[in-house]
Amino acid sequence: MKRYFKYIKQYWYYFVFGPICMVLEACGEFILPYISANIINIGAANKNIPYIIENGLYMALISIFMLIFGVLGANFGIRGASKLAADIRLTTFKKIQKFSFANVDDFSTGSLITRITNDVSQVQNFIQTLLRGLFRSPVMIVGAIIMSFALEPKIAWIIFAILPVLAMVIAVIMVVSAPRYTKMQEQIDLLNTSVNETVTNQKVIKSFAREEYEINKFQQVNENLVKKSTEALKMMLLMQPLSTLIINVATIIVVWFAGNRIIVGGMEIGTLTALVTYLTQILTALNFMANIILQGTRAAASNKRIVEVLDAKIDLSDEEAACKDKVITKGSIRFENVSFKYYKKNKENVLSNINLDIKSGELVGIIGSSGSGKTTLVSLIPRLYDADEGNIYVDGVNVKDLSLFHLRESVAMVLQKNTLFSGTIAENLMWGNENATEEELIEACKVAQAHGFVSSFKEGYETELEQGGANLSGGQRQRLCIARALLKKPQIIILDDSTSAVDTATDASIRRAFREKLPGVTKLIIAQRINSVIDADKIVVIDNGKIVSVGKHADLIDSCKEYQEIYYSQKDSKEA
Repeated sequence: MKRYFKYIKQYWYYFVFGPICMVLEACGEFILPYISANIINIGAANKNIPYIIENGLYMALISIFMLIFGVLGANFGIRGASKLAADIRLTTFKKIQKFSFANVDDFSTGSLITRITNDVSQVQNFIQTLLRGLFRSPVMIVGAIIMSFALEPKIAWIIFAILPVLAMVIAVIMVVSAPRYTKMQEQIDLLNTSVNETVTNQKVIKSFAREEYEINKFQQVNENLVKKSTEALKMMLLMQPLSTLIINVATIIVVWFAGNRIIVGGMEIGTLTALVTYLTQILTALNFMANIILQGTRAAASNKRIVEVLDAKIDLSDEEAACKDKVITKGSIRFENVSFKYYKKNKENVLSNINLDIKSGELVGIIGSSGSGKTTLVSLIPRLYDADEGNIYVDGVNVKDLSLFHLRESVAMVLQKNTLFSGTIAENLMWGNENATEEELIEACKVAQAHGFVSSFKEGYETELEQGGANLSGGQRQRLCIARALLKKPQIIILDDSTSAVDTATDASIRRAFREKLPGVTKLIIAQRINSVIDADKIVVIDNGKIVSVGKHADLIDSCKEYQEIYYSQKDSKEA
C-alpha cells in the first residue's frame, strides 16, 4: 500500500469517510439486539405497550441511520477502490509503453494482459473489501463482546472463549491457501497467452485445418486453470462450514447454560435472544475479516506481479542523453564496430563488428539470408535495442545522446508484420501525423501506390478496417503501412521487407516514387528479392551477422559470392 499512497492521497475522502460510515453502521448492529432484549424482557414481560412502541421507534430510527451509513460507506468504498485501481492500471500501462523490445521479451503478451486487467482487479477488490470491513468488523466483534458482558457476564465468557478457536481455524486456512493463489494467477497468464495467440492467428490455423488441435490445446490449458483455481479456493470453501460448525456448537452451549438459568429465573429469554444474535454477529464479522485477509493474500500475489512490471528496469533511456534538444535534419547514419546479441549470456553475437556509413538521402538496400541479422541491424537505428559494443551515429551524434522522442520522430520504420488497427483507413494513416490534411493523406498514398485501391472502395478513405486490417490483402496492408510512415515526414525511412506482398511492377513504382518524391530522405530497404534493391545507391550484403560486402549491383555481381548465390538462385527460379 505504501507504493500507492500517492494515489490514495488524491482520494483521501473516500478512504476516510468510507470506514467512518461503516463503523457507524456497525454500532447500530450491536445496539439493536440490546434494545430488542429490553423490549422482550421489560415491554413484553410487563405488557408495557408504550415501552414497546418507544423502543421500536428507536430501533426503526437506528435502522434508517444504519441504511444511510451503510450505503454511503459502500459507495465510498467502491469509488475509492475503482479510482485507485484506475490509477494503478494507467501507471502500469504507461510503464509498459516505455518498455524496450528487450523488456517486452521478458514478459509474455498474455502475462502483461493478465497483470494490467485481472491482477489490478484483484487489488481493486481487496481495497474495496478493506474499506468496507477493516474497521467495521473489529468494531462489531468488540461491540458484540462488550454488549454480551453487559447483558450476562457468565454466558459472555463462553462467547469470548470461541474467538481463539475461530481465529486458529481461519489462520490455518489462510496459510494453506496463500501460495495457491500465485499459481492460479500464473495459470491465468497461460490462458490469456493461448487465447491471444489463437485469435491473432486464426487464418493460419484455418489454412492448416488445425482448429481441432487448438481446441484440444486450449481445453488442456483451461482444465489446468480449473485445477489450480479449485486448489486455491477449496480451502476457502472450508472456512464457512467450519466456522458455522464452531458457532453452532457454541450456540448450543450458550442455549444449554442460558436455558438452565431461565428455568431457575436467573435470566430472561430476551437476553438469550440477544446473546445468540451477538454470537452470530461475531461469526459474521470474523468471516468478513477472514475474507479480507484471504483477498489480501490473493491481492498480494497479484500486487507482486504488478510491481514486477512497475519495477522492471528500462534498459533503454534518454535520461543521460547529452543532446536531448538535438533535432535530426539530415538523416546520415554511421555504424562503428557495432556488435549485438539478444540474450546477453549467449556466446555468439547476432551482429558482429558492423561498420557502415550511409549518407543523407541515399537509397540503401540490405540483402541477406533469413536470420542473417538484417532486421536487427536496422532496429538499432531508432534504438529499439541498444548495441552491446560499438556506437551508432545519426547526423553525427551518438543515438544514445539523442532524446528517444526526437530520434524516433525522425525515423519511420515499416516492420515485417503490417499492423493496422480497427477504425477507418484515414484514422490508421493519421497515426503518422494526427494533423494531416486530406491532400497529405492522398499524396502519401500515391507515393506508396495505395491511392488507387483506396479510391476503389465505396467509402474511400473512410472505409472501416477490421481488426488488424483483416479485410485487406497483404499487399494492401503493406502499402498503407508505408503511406502511414511517409506521413511522419521522416529524415530516415526503413522498409523491413515491406513490399514482399506486392507485385514487382508495384514494387518498382514505389521505389521510383521514393527517388522522385523523397530525394533528401535516407531510405533503407530490407528485401528478399534483389530486384527490389537492384537500383539502390549501395547494397549491403549481410551473412551470419556480418557485413560481407557493400556496393552497387554491378560491383557485387562480380565480386561478392554471397550476392551472386542469391541473384542466380532467384534468376534460375524465374526462368524455371
